[in-house]
Amino acid sequence: MIIDMHTHIFPEKISADVIEKLSRVSKSKNFSDGTLNGLKSSMKAAQIKISVILPVATTPKQVEKINTSSAALNEKNFGEGIISFGCIHPDFTNYRAELRRVKNYGLKGIKIHPVYQDTNLDDVKYLRIMDCAAENGLIVVTHAGLDIGFPGIVRCSPQMAKKVVEKVGSGLKFVLAHMGGWKNWLEVLKILSGTEILIDTSFSTGKIVPRADFQWREEDLKLLDAEEFMKFVKTFGAERILFGTDSPWTSARDSIEFIRNLPLSDAEKEKILGLNAKKLLEIEK
Repeated sequence: MIIDMHTHIFPEKISADVIEKLSRVSKSKNFSDGTLNGLKSSMKAAQIKISVILPVATTPKQVEKINTSSAALNEKNFGEGIISFGCIHPDFTNYRAELRRVKNYGLKGIKIHPVYQDTNLDDVKYLRIMDCAAENGLIVVTHAGLDIGFPGIVRCSPQMAKKVVEKVGSGLKFVLAHMGGWKNWLEVLKILSGTEILIDTSFSTGKIVPRADFQWREEDLKLLDAEEFMKFVKTFGAERILFGTDSPWTSARDSIEFIRNLPLSDAEKEKILGLNAKKLLEIEK
């Protein structure tokens, strides 16, 4: 069973415009059209059984609508391998009631994005949200490290993430996307190894695939190679790494092949590709 813990979709009416905008900002190629049907087609082609959709609220007023839509999406696509998380924004006032509503909807977790939400991860606004998420048994997935669309800006550093787990405690189900901190990887290995944090592989392996109409320096395209990835396995253990594609921004097939070609046991590969996520999501079958 392959489970993709990190995907994104957009409403069909705006998906083409959103994908074009994000692609131009990031100067990188998209591998699907950013719609639900596009995600399903990609899953089928790569033999991915379950994909977790991670919506992001860029303003507080979006939160309730996104969470209601996420619950409806899960209900409509029940049994089709689609699991949408909810969202929250650090400036959303009634966050406790909203997180209870997320739980009551049956959503398994929330996504936050410190860069898009213009707030440092260790800000008290996030700390209280994550404390409440832990009380409700919700998984929290956060963008971590640099963001390709916001050069030089880090609002979730390894140091901030460590502070969060120290403040909130061991009850938090906490996932740092992009191998713990995109292009902050040396610091991730040094600072977060002793924590219980989980990391996902999204947009972090192989190379960035650039748009044809932009020029990149070859060294800037480089992400983690197999040797570098194995340092994370040694430091964190295979059981703390979750497979993710960041669909539509990477090739699902290439991302899977990267894991399958690593010098790991079959059992370790199965953990990364799906068993760890299955346990985290509490999926029985």
